Amino acid sequence: MSNQQYWDEVYETKARDAVSWYAPRFSTSVSLIQRVTAANKSAPIIDIGAGQATLVDELLADGFSDLSALDISGEAIAKSKHRLGPAHERVGWYCADITTASLPANRFDVWHDRAVFHFLTLAPHRECYVAQARDAVRPGGHVVLATFGPDGPLQCSGLPVVRYDSTQLAAVFKDAFELTDSALENHTTPAGKTQQFLYAVLRRL
Repeated sequence: MSNQQYWDEVYETKARDAVSWYAPRFSTSVSLIQRVTAANKSAPIIDIGAGQATLVDELLADGFSDLSALDISGEAIAKSKHRLGPAHERVGWYCADITTASLPANRFDVWHDRAVFHFLTLAPHRECYVAQARDAVRPGGHVVLATFGPDGPLQCSGLPVVRYDSTQLAAVFKDAFELTDSALENHTTPAGKTQQFLYAVLRRL
């Protein structure tokens, strides 16, 4: 089964609020995006691994006008478009694997990713990811990234993950980005379990 087939099946068989990464609101992500854009509502933003998450809904409601969303699952994108209704036309959609996606160069001020990067357990895939972010984010722009922290789970959705502290994450991105901020946050899953996330802000050099 390919990665795309795997994630299509996840989104076909599980309700939006049943997956472990579900959150009713994305307050930390929105706050960090507001901060790094200095509340510039026309700043180009892309959400990597958007799934069925409502971050784009929240950013649209907050007045941001240049939004894009990428996910490997066409099923997830279709459901997100349905949820948004006519507003989905205000978002640019990419159905692609982030390690091989074709993205415009120097296009984005903010690259947001909550819980995709930690699925990249192989170094070549991580290198492709960093290269994609380097090429797509404008110099001076930011990556807002959330991964499992050092005490986070070892698996997610039945797949192995890599856990990070801020020093480890900064080292992976060091050739193109500098870490400017990080914090640990506990996420409560729909099943009532606690997962430790590391939120990091990295500035494009």
